[in-house]
Amino acid sequence: MEMKEIIEEIRAVLDEKDSLREEALKLTREIVRLSGDAVKALHRGEVERARERLELAGRKVAELREMLSDHRDLYHTGYVQSAHQEFVEASLFFAYITGEEYPSPGELGVPHADYALGIGDFIGELRRHFLLLLLAGDIEGAEKTYRTMEETYEELMTLEYPKGLVNVRVKQDQARGILERTLEDLTRAKLSKSLEDKLTQVQNYVNQ
Repeated sequence: MEMKEIIEEIRAVLDEKDSLREEALKLTREIVRLSGDAVKALHRGEVERARERLELAGRKVAELREMLSDHRDLYHTGYVQSAHQEFVEASLFFAYITGEEYPSPGELGVPHADYALGIGDFIGELRRHFLLLLLAGDIEGAEKTYRTMEETYEELMTLEYPKGLVNVRVKQDQARGILERTLEDLTRAKLSKSLEDKLTQVQNYVNQ
């Protein structure tokens, strides 16, 4: 085969990959946006809107998987992985808020490694929910959320694999820091509430 023919063959393959890459990037941006919309809706208490956005994101995830089925090199790139993580995070948070069972990697249609990384992001979203509960004065609800964060973190820490297989160590370290800050916030809130209750008791006694 002449060099010109070889170059033409290479160009044809790379042109196809480049076109697919552009389409994939568009889909991943849509998945990230829809997942973010779902999370925001959940924080506002708009469960049905969150469900609708997640269902649409799920269809985009399936479309992406089908589109890249013959191009595994593109499917396992960072931007696809990031989109999957956002979708997993939003899906897990939705399950937590609604009291439904957590969806499995197979049910979401994402690789197991991407799902594992999404669990780390889920812990971060639970902290945001925790803080909103504290601001609302719901210490009991905040403590319940902290316990879920703690349990999830403990399970995540059982995953010990080389970075080349799944770079979960970064998520584990981030989650550890998040958990420590959350426990500090919870402790301060409970101490403050205890002091407030005692002051109220004293005031009531004085006023008798």
